[in-house]
Amino acid sequence: MKIIVAPDSFKGNMSAPRVCSIIGDAVLRADGPAELYKIPLADGGEGTARAITEAAGGRFVTVPVTGPLGGRVEAEYGLIDGGRTGVLDAASASGIGLVDRDKLDPMAASSYGTGELIAAALDHGVRELIIGVGGSATNDGGLGMISALGFRVLDAEGRPVGQGGRALGKIASVDPAGAAGRFKGLSIRAACDVTNPLLGPQGASAVFGPQKGATADMVTVLDAGLARLAAAWIGAGLAKDAEQPGDGAGGGLGAALRICLGASLESGAMLVMKYAGFFDRLPGADLVITGEGMTDSQTASGKLCSVVAREARRAGVPVALLSGGLSGDPEALLDCFDYAASIARGQSSLDAMIRDSPLDLGFAAENLIRAIRIGAAQSGAAQDGAAPGGRAQGRAAGLSVQGAPV
Repeated sequence: MKIIVAPDSFKGNMSAPRVCSIIGDAVLRADGPAELYKIPLADGGEGTARAITEAAGGRFVTVPVTGPLGGRVEAEYGLIDGGRTGVLDAASASGIGLVDRDKLDPMAASSYGTGELIAAALDHGVRELIIGVGGSATNDGGLGMISALGFRVLDAEGRPVGQGGRALGKIASVDPAGAAGRFKGLSIRAACDVTNPLLGPQGASAVFGPQKGATADMVTVLDAGLARLAAAWIGAGLAKDAEQPGDGAGGGLGAALRICLGASLESGAMLVMKYAGFFDRLPGADLVITGEGMTDSQTASGKLCSVVAREARRAGVPVALLSGGLSGDPEALLDCFDYAASIARGQSSLDAMIRDSPLDLGFAAENLIRAIRIGAAQSGAAQDGAAPGGRAQGRAAGLSVQGAPV
C-alpha cells in the first residue's frame, strides 16, 4: 500500500513531525511493505513556519522577544527563497503553548512579541512574509503586535492604552504615522485556519476566548473592547469594516494583519500542504492518515484535518482521522472522514490522556492498518470464491475504510 501520513500537531503535546514518526512506525509494524510518506503539516497555527521552512530547504533565525505575559522568550522565523521570504508563527512569540494552563489570562496577554518577531524579519530585509496566525494565547486584536511595529493606540487623553485584552476598553484612536512606509512594497500572506469574524457570537472572544482562559464576563468585555479597536481603525481611515472572514483568527490578529499591514488572508492548511509536497505525493495513494489533538465542530470549518480529507477525497483516496478526542455530531465526522477514531483508551483525566498519547497513537494507528488488512483479506477471499484466480487488483482493493471491520 502507498500510505501518506499527514497530521497536524497534537497541540501542547506532540509536534506534527513526532506524530508522523509514531504513526509511521506503527504502519510499518502492521504492514511492513508499505510505501510510506510522512508529511508533517500545520494550518496557520503552531508549526506552520517550521513545516514550510523545512519543506522549502530554508533556515531559521532565533530572536528574543516579549512573551504573551511578559518576560522574554526565544522565538524563530524561517528564511526561504534565498532569504527573500520570511516565515513565522504568531504562536512562536505569543502562543498558548508558552503559558501554563492555570495561568492563561486573555485580559493580560499581549501579541507584542509577534510584532517584534515581524520587525526582526523586516530588519533582515525580507520582501515577503508568510505569517501563521493561529495558536495565540491572546485576545487583544493585534494591539500588541501593531504597537511593536510603530502604530500608536491611544485613549481619550491621547495616551498609549497599554497592552493586553484589558487595554482594549480604553481605546479611542489609532495613529499609524509611526509605521508609515514600513510595509511599502512588502507582500504579506496570513495563514489562517478559521473563518470567524472579529466580533459577535462567532467572533474571536466568544469562540476562542474560553480556550485562552476567558470567563463569560471576560468574553463580554473583550468583545466590546475589540469593537472599540475596530471603530478606531475605521476612524483612522485604515479600514471600512472589521467583518471579514478570518478577522477573528489569533484573537483578532487576522484583522490587525489585514487592516494595518495589508495582509491577504489565505487557507493556512492549503498553503502548508502545497509547500510540503502533499499534492505531489497524493496521486496513486491508497490511504491518507491525518490527526489532531482535538476534533470538534471547528474542524470542519477549514481546519487542517478537514482540508486534508477534502483534497484526498477529491483525488479518490480514503482518509482516516486519528484524534486525541472526538466531540460533536458523529454523522458529521463520517461526512468528512472515511474513518474517525479517538486514540484515548479510557483514561480518567486529561493529564493521563496527554501522558499516554504517544503509546495510544501508535496503538490506534497499528490497529487501523490491521483492520484494513483484515478487510482486504476478506475481500480477496470472497472474490476468489466467486471466480477462481479473480482476486481484486488495484489500489482500491480492500480499502473501503468505513467498511473495514474494527
